[in-house]
Amino acid sequence: MNLFRFLGDLSHLLAIILLLLKIWKSRSCAGISGKSQVLFAVVFTARYLDLFTNYISLYNTCMKVVYIACSFTTVWMIYSKFKATYDGNHDTFRVEFLVIPTAILAFLVNHDFTPLEILWTFSIYLESVAILPQLFMVSKTGEAETITSHYLFALGVYRTLYLFNWIWRYHFEGFFDLIAIVAGLVQTVLYCDFFYLYITKGSWRGGGAGGSLHLLQPCPPSPGALAPPPLPQREGQGWPLILFSWDFS
Repeated sequence: MNLFRFLGDLSHLLAIILLLLKIWKSRSCAGISGKSQVLFAVVFTARYLDLFTNYISLYNTCMKVVYIACSFTTVWMIYSKFKATYDGNHDTFRVEFLVIPTAILAFLVNHDFTPLEILWTFSIYLESVAILPQLFMVSKTGEAETITSHYLFALGVYRTLYLFNWIWRYHFEGFFDLIAIVAGLVQTVLYCDFFYLYITKGSWRGGGAGGSLHLLQPCPPSPGALAPPPLPQREGQGWPLILFSWDFS
């Protein structure tokens, strides 16, 4: 295992832990997309069914168990324990637009037409877009709590480190997995606009766990204009936020 993959795994684990701690400490799942977390639970379940058939290492097995356990714990917190705090009114992305196309693609484009391989491929495709309901929710509300923003940033770092991991493996091991690389690039691109806002345009209010990252700035009205001011303009017109202007609810 190279350093980029190890750091990527740690960043991924950090993101999951940050989210769990946020929910548990605040006793609230406000601002968190339950639909994204369900999709991630599906991703880890489909990908790690080989847990019972393919042993690689203790580290690999432990990480698989942790990812599955944490994803289902997060879903349980959102839809059961802290259900009263879940903002379903803003979590309206239609996940069938993600699940159905990625499932069909997994059947059509895979390395080997076997059940486990198709499920693994499906998990790779689905993971690349599973964060869309969360980003859509952030775009819809116009802000994200500090911890939620850290969670998204850590996930983006994880995907970026994995890109370097693939470059390393291709250069030193001759390993090249086009499916994983293309899906990883798609996923990384989805985080680019948020990265820009997080690093350069974030306005933190209140500090601590109660702070929020403001993503939208209203356009001021023109002097003497009788008509209502124009619709809010988004800072950092990256294509993910442009994508969110379409109605997926």
